[in-house]
Amino acid sequence: MILLEPHNVIIETTLNDKLAKPASLDVLFVDYDGVRFHMTTPEKKTVILLSMQIRCWNELEQYGASDILKREYGPLLLDQPESEYNASLQIDLEQVPADGDSRKAFISSVAHFKRNALAAPFERAFQTQKQLEASGSGQGDLMEIHYRDEEAIYVQAAQDRVTVIFSTVFREETDRIFGKVFLQEFVDARRLPTIQNAPQVLYSPKYPPLEIRHLADLRTSEDIGYVTFVLFPRHFKSPDIAAGTISHIQLFRDYLHYHIKCSKAYMHSRMRFRVAEFQKVLNRAKTETVTAERKTVSGRTLMSR
Repeated sequence: MILLEPHNVIIETTLNDKLAKPASLDVLFVDYDGVRFHMTTPEKKTVILLSMQIRCWNELEQYGASDILKREYGPLLLDQPESEYNASLQIDLEQVPADGDSRKAFISSVAHFKRNALAAPFERAFQTQKQLEASGSGQGDLMEIHYRDEEAIYVQAAQDRVTVIFSTVFREETDRIFGKVFLQEFVDARRLPTIQNAPQVLYSPKYPPLEIRHLADLRTSEDIGYVTFVLFPRHFKSPDIAAGTISHIQLFRDYLHYHIKCSKAYMHSRMRFRVAEFQKVLNRAKTETVTAERKTVSGRTLMSR
């Protein structure tokens, strides 16, 4: 199994290729959670237009996504995005830094386009927590991000923590069983002395946790589960640590279902291997001939099969 990365590999690879050899480009591709991208060269080969469409953009914009993208990309971010997309970057390949480390950092930043947009509610929650801690009381607003058709992320800041709740749907019975096992391991793993600083994880099958139970559009069925992460100030005490926390927690849902599919594929491969081994044994087996000695009334011996 591979480690899922927060950046988009297609954006990174395409930029590296076009920086080495500019050429006409028109590529459509989809990232995790149905996020659509469009990379094209509408005017000339050295100017790339990168556009992104996220189904929860209105919610992200409400929590400051546009401000974060302006902070990260500055003049690269277009005031008017491409039609049918939520945000667009215009990248002039001739203006990309020539220095190796600077170029690599620039490409990495562009490849984190989706990650930076989804970081908006988390950054706001971290800032709110610090304000509430300074004031000594209170609770932040509950932020909802419906990033998939039937699943959402809920983020809320409190005086001493930030709570992040994922709702996730298990389409099959086997997925539900695997998911329960994995999520129970998340809950139990924190008891180990080596990872005491990990966020607290709670799993609620079927019924939503108390923090969001008042919401009207929640489902309570056997195929849904709710996972709660409790982030303490140590998990976002500095900008670098906060950035790493955001990058990792964004991928939780994708990583969970990715591991479920990998586990099922591994079990199926082992089952096929065992069946093939049994077939080899059967193919090597030989039928034994059983002979019986019989005698007639006169005493003559007959061999029968």
